[in-house]
Amino acid sequence: MDAALAAGVLACMVAGSFADPHGPEGVTWGVRTPDSLSLLLMTLGAAALVFRRRAPMTVLALTGTVSLIESVTGDPRAPVAMSAVIALYTVASTTDRPTTWRVGLLTMTVLTGAAMLAGPLPWYAQENLGIFAWTGIGATAGDAVRSRRAFIQAIRERAERAERTREEEARRRVAEERLRIARDLHDVVAHHIALVNVQAGVAAHVMDKRPDQAKQALAHVREASRSALDELRATVGLLRQSDDPEAPTEPAPGLDRLDELVGTFRSAGLHVEVARADQGTTLPAAVDLAAYRIIQEALTNVQKHAGTEAKAEVSVVRVGPDIEVTVLDNGTGEDHDPGSGGGHGLLGMRERVAALRGTLTTGPRYGGGFRVHAILPVDNRTRPDEDPA
Repeated sequence: MDAALAAGVLACMVAGSFADPHGPEGVTWGVRTPDSLSLLLMTLGAAALVFRRRAPMTVLALTGTVSLIESVTGDPRAPVAMSAVIALYTVASTTDRPTTWRVGLLTMTVLTGAAMLAGPLPWYAQENLGIFAWTGIGATAGDAVRSRRAFIQAIRERAERAERTREEEARRRVAEERLRIARDLHDVVAHHIALVNVQAGVAAHVMDKRPDQAKQALAHVREASRSALDELRATVGLLRQSDDPEAPTEPAPGLDRLDELVGTFRSAGLHVEVARADQGTTLPAAVDLAAYRIIQEALTNVQKHAGTEAKAEVSVVRVGPDIEVTVLDNGTGEDHDPGSGGGHGLLGMRERVAALRGTLTTGPRYGGGFRVHAILPVDNRTRPDEDPA
């Protein structure tokens, strides 16, 4: 392309050197002919344009030099400055605006000043003013092309960045949804399977000597397994829906079902005491569900880790703008640390509390046992003294 452009510029310069713009009838062709020096300068200027993309500054210096020589010595004038205009356009389109201003003004000043002061034509000749105009047009056009290229590149980069952001957001949402599903399934399955395990052990232990108590334990096993299947069926049904899930027919569990939850553990042989000081408090759905799941998981850990003689205390207290949930046990079993089994119960609690911008404290109690303490803000908005991160 550059070689074709150079050939075209050479043809235009040679053709223009045969034209006389000051003829009696306007532009007259064939009246004047270029000399050998002008033909040599035109050829050198056009040949330099072949390398204009590789070394734009060098090509501009070379074409400017031959244009300067022609402006001073050429008579009749050959349009050698056309090669300098193309070279100046290339420099302006490939560099920044300050460089374009400096190089453009220098080229315009040197070529126009030399033609006016040292050229064979009067300083006010049309050819001298044409050099000034065409060099200015070349610099302006090159700067406009460079600005448009930069604008298009910025739009392309912005579109690519937006696409990457959408993909990252989609991956983040998928990861969050997977964590939520895993947390909910763990809470449901761990609670009911722990009750089934305990009741099945009781039934096996008293099957021969006390069949009525064994039947009662098996009834609790059936009830717990039915509840687990119902919740699993509801969860899987939501996951299998390809469109937006419909509203559930049964509300999510909350503290209003705390007595029912504690009753399932009491039927499994766990002694649980409940103290509540949150009467009249209307909790947001997310806070209500989180408090219920924290108590459920904490009591499940007590059932699994604290031993057969374990006792648990559950308290739900409204303190200012927060609701505080505490679950204590006496830790009579050897495996009294729920975090030692490598499960995900405590991790699920922390994730629920962190999602609500609350705080969770877990750890052994002095003198034995384990303590779970969660503070959940009732108004789930960022506090002024909190970092939103």
